[in-house]
Amino acid sequence: MKIFVTVKPSAKMNAIEKIDDTHLKISVIQPPIRGKANQAVIHLLARYLKVQTYQIKITSGYASRNKIVEIEG
Repeated sequence: MKIFVTVKPSAKMNAIEKIDDTHLKISVIQPPIRGKANQAVIHLLARYLKVQTYQIKITSGYASRNKIVEIEG
């Protein structure tokens, strides 16, 4: 399953806003330095979707606010 994600790093709190079935807006506290925000997105998505972190992979947009995330299983 592919999900299109818009990320807001350095936010005041972690949050996920569902736009539709395949689009999410995710706010994370971590800054976009050395992949910290990306790791926070993966952990937040894992809790939200009730899957393991190894099942989530950022396939596109690693250095961008707009990402494509693939969920296995």
